[in-house]
Amino acid sequence: MSPFDLLADLVADGGVVVLSGAGLSTESGIPDYRGPSGRRRPSSPMTYQDFTGSAAARRRYWARSHLGWRHIERARPNPGHRAVARLQELGLVSAIITQNVDGLHQAAGAGGVIELHGSLHRVRCLSCGARTPRERLDERLSAANPGWAADDSAQVNPDGDAALEDSLIDGFSIVDCEGCGGLLKPDVIFFGENVPPPRVTECYALSERAGLLLVLGSSLTVLSGYRFVRHAARHAVPVAIVNQGATRGDEHALLTLDAALGSTLSTLVDGLRV
Repeated sequence: MSPFDLLADLVADGGVVVLSGAGLSTESGIPDYRGPSGRRRPSSPMTYQDFTGSAAARRRYWARSHLGWRHIERARPNPGHRAVARLQELGLVSAIITQNVDGLHQAAGAGGVIELHGSLHRVRCLSCGARTPRERLDERLSAANPGWAADDSAQVNPDGDAALEDSLIDGFSIVDCEGCGGLLKPDVIFFGENVPPPRVTECYALSERAGLLLVLGSSLTVLSGYRFVRHAARHAVPVAIVNQGATRGDEHALLTLDAALGSTLSTLVDGLRV
């Protein structure tokens, strides 16, 4: 039996918990961190410590993110996202855990998505905890920076920021919380920041009760997602990985499939519907 046929049989049994990564969104125009080769792309993600400890770092982040948000906002679900939503609709996918912060699972129609690392579509105040829509911050930043212009074709990163010249960063004005004047941060988990424990506990519980843990588009290099693969394997839950390139979790997987996600998942859904 081919890996694809085995995958189809496992998914058809239901109880599938999906764990998705940046590779699922590349067909929507959002690059992943490493690419098919597994080699990390040249970028410097913001750390929580830098963001909270340096006004210059916050200015750099928000300037780059203000530009990058245009790309995230315009991104649309690709066939892979739609296939996952369809599997959920068919009752075969019981839960979706995503490491992505782009909101594309929900845009494709999936419900109850656990956003392991949060979402770029929300902003949180570090003082009062208020959460507000990213669209509101975008309006405020545009008003605070009239005439600010940047190259709209700049390369966007998976975490939503984009490459910018220092001159554009230095002249950028940031804004604070409208309610209390506190520091605003995207409602995402930065490097150096911990995922909230209740969220982690929920994902552990889902991964050990799954009929299948299906990893889609993640190299599993970061422990944040890899731990659930290890946890599933320890509880004798089969693990299937569909990704372009090898992953850190391959040794724990019952099957691995090195393939493009959009076409592979669409074919899978078409076969199951028949």
